[in-house]
Amino acid sequence: METATDILNRIFADGTGSVSGAEMADLSARYQALRQAEFPHPTKTRFIAVANQKGGVGKTTTTVNLACAFAEFDQRVLVIDMDPQGNASTALGVAHESGTPSTYDVLEGRLGIDDVKVVSPEFPNLEVVPSSIDLSGAELEVADMPNRNQLMKKAVADYLKVCHHHYDYVLVDCPPSLGLLVLNAMCSVNEVLIPVQAEYYALEGLQQLLHTIGLVQQSYNPYLVISTMLLTMYDRRTLLSKEVFDQVKAHYPEIVLNTTIPRSVKISEAPSFRQSVVTYDPKGAGAIAYEEAALEIAQRSEQVLEHIANRRQGE
Repeated sequence: METATDILNRIFADGTGSVSGAEMADLSARYQALRQAEFPHPTKTRFIAVANQKGGVGKTTTTVNLACAFAEFDQRVLVIDMDPQGNASTALGVAHESGTPSTYDVLEGRLGIDDVKVVSPEFPNLEVVPSSIDLSGAELEVADMPNRNQLMKKAVADYLKVCHHHYDYVLVDCPPSLGLLVLNAMCSVNEVLIPVQAEYYALEGLQQLLHTIGLVQQSYNPYLVISTMLLTMYDRRTLLSKEVFDQVKAHYPEIVLNTTIPRSVKISEAPSFRQSVVTYDPKGAGAIAYEEAALEIAQRSEQVLEHIANRRQGE
């Protein structure tokens, strides 16, 4: 009996269409497999900062689409936008104009997370603490505070004390820098997820980021772990992408996801419609890849949580 791939390859056998036929069949099979997969809830909330000081690696795109992928599969998610550009807020469809209650007010202590969080229009189980351009001045304004590195950690802890529901994931989108905002983010979480663009320049920046995370572990947050690396903008037609993936996987075999995120026009288009690619193009390659990455992260939850617990016991 012919498979769907066989039929499409036969229909489009006269030229370049054969590749498209195979890709269509592959995407359809992966989409159906995701719908049938068991998507486990972590036994404890996972607090994850998505960080990379290099711009343009898909950091915010990864935060947004993983959040929506988790929400798509009935996980409850809180996204904290710590980037003054507010791109995560835009993609999740929430207001973040100057003056909007935001992470700026949370860091300054004027408002709590419960006062500023809003529900994303994409999913009722996805909430967002928006950012605004006002946040760009926060680093200078809080620089002299004695607890300046722990402001977001305290805000999150205070919120969870009064929160009436349990979150499966708290994702913090960091700005492309290594300043005070990123330090606050890393002090408020247990895990770092690093998006790595499939190019050699990205590998150079990765070493600097790992050094910074090491300093945070030593001085501020000894329980912080690098739990995940995700290759983004992966072009399977090029040898370069495969070489970069293989090199990163060889150095960090236990934390690099097997899933890679492809280059995709739809992924880039989605934010202009104030959407994630998960809702903008749900059966496309980008959405499927992010859902597969979310599933892989979910399936590794207990291993990561156990590792964090062991670090705490070892202190």
